[in-house]
Amino acid sequence: MVAGLASSGVDVLRLGVLPTPAVAYLTTALRADMGVMISASHNPAPDNGIKFLTRGGYKLPDAMENEIEQRLDEKWDRPVGASVGRVREAYGEADRYVSHVLSTVTGRLDGLNVVLDCAHGAAHMVAPEALLRAGATVETIGARPDGLNINAGVGSTHLDKLQQIVVSRDADVGIAYDGDADRCLAVSHTGEVIDGDQIMAVLATAMHAEGKLVGDTVVATVMSNLGFKIGLKNAGIDMIETAVGDRYVLEAMRAGGYNLGGEQSGHVLMLDHATTGDGLLTSLHLLAVVAREGKSLAELASVMTRLPQVLVNVRDVDRDKVSAPALSAAVAAAEAELGETGRVLIRPSGTEPMIRVMVEAASAEQAEQMAGRLADVVRTACV
Repeated sequence: MVAGLASSGVDVLRLGVLPTPAVAYLTTALRADMGVMISASHNPAPDNGIKFLTRGGYKLPDAMENEIEQRLDEKWDRPVGASVGRVREAYGEADRYVSHVLSTVTGRLDGLNVVLDCAHGAAHMVAPEALLRAGATVETIGARPDGLNINAGVGSTHLDKLQQIVVSRDADVGIAYDGDADRCLAVSHTGEVIDGDQIMAVLATAMHAEGKLVGDTVVATVMSNLGFKIGLKNAGIDMIETAVGDRYVLEAMRAGGYNLGGEQSGHVLMLDHATTGDGLLTSLHLLAVVAREGKSLAELASVMTRLPQVLVNVRDVDRDKVSAPALSAAVAAAEAELGETGRVLIRPSGTEPMIRVMVEAASAEQAEQMAGRLADVVRTACV
């Protein structure tokens, strides 16, 4: 990547191993024209891809990404001699990012005992230092990357080890990042997983109480649990729903001027402080609420009650037939049965011949039975 950019006449600053949100912040702070992140996100190392960021630190719009792909095979006159781009090392910029994130947090974390899971990824460069500087006592796992073990049995998609350590060490909170640290999930002192919906609920109620939640509104995707929406409503907070994907959350937030949004997966956008999902930023603000309130994370997260949610992936079907009359009728009947105590979401996969069936209901048994029935309809109606 660096060689290709330089051979095209582009000057390059090499930042080393840093989280995606750090690259986004530094692209703006260093007045660069573009940011580039090599990352597989929460996936294994062989899935590495390229994320491009605008000079403002935002992910590129779909249309611009498509145009880049269309122009990959174009030929052009490459520069030679003095016109070739220069490459400079800028490995010391991690501290600038950490200092920026810490500057956004009110109060300290003194007295909090925190276990961090850095997913053998980019967070290991910045997260332990940031929490220590904020006053927390920190134990770290998943902080020995070898270039291949990223996300392997650790991180936000593998929480078992973190849950065990939090409970055995009698820690206050566990935090798990994904490989590029643009998301995080948490674990309470009892070992309970605190997902992105619950993290947003804690942050939203705290910001609302302080008069800092713009429009008393949170932006989230259609995959957020209905219990999240109910909990926000009970707290006097509105919720705007978008399609699945943090880019769609960001679009809605920027269009409406909102400052908090995200996904159940742990991508949380705090636009007062960052242009993209930022696991370190999110975790510091979450821990700051715990420290200020003097309550456990489990107690704070009880502002919402998750409804039992069942997701069935029906494979080898025609995803273009998701609007089949028989399926639409079955969904309507299920929604009538649930009333306001649950919901149904049927959506096609964007990349595979698969249709996802998601049901939330008052009981796990009802959700499982209904999801099974709807999955059977998908198998017969969408072939």
